[in-house]
Amino acid sequence: MNETIGSVLIITGLVFDFFGCLGLVRFPDVYSRLQAAAKCITLGTSGILVGLVCCKGFTATGIKALLCMFFILLTAPVSAHALARGAYRSGVKPCKGTIVDEYEKYLETIKRG
Repeated sequence: MNETIGSVLIITGLVFDFFGCLGLVRFPDVYSRLQAAAKCITLGTSGILVGLVCCKGFTATGIKALLCMFFILLTAPVSAHALARGAYRSGVKPCKGTIVDEYEKYLETIKRG
């Protein structure tokens, strides 16, 4: 039973990783691509690692997978945010189809004082 649940979680993680990689190729600008990459890493890789824990149990391999998942869940969203903020501050503009740019409004209020 654990092997079946683990296999389903691993396959689900692989599907998330596939669609995240597809988003990296298909999305129009840096910010959309960063969002796809962050979701891909966070959901896809975490799903694979949880599936590994289900298959292997709480052995040395399972505990290492849990530790890796914990660090990925902590670092992937933070790094995507830092990259997006750095790209925006260095002058990379969103694509033409972007409707709302809240960060630009925020920066204008900071400049006014």
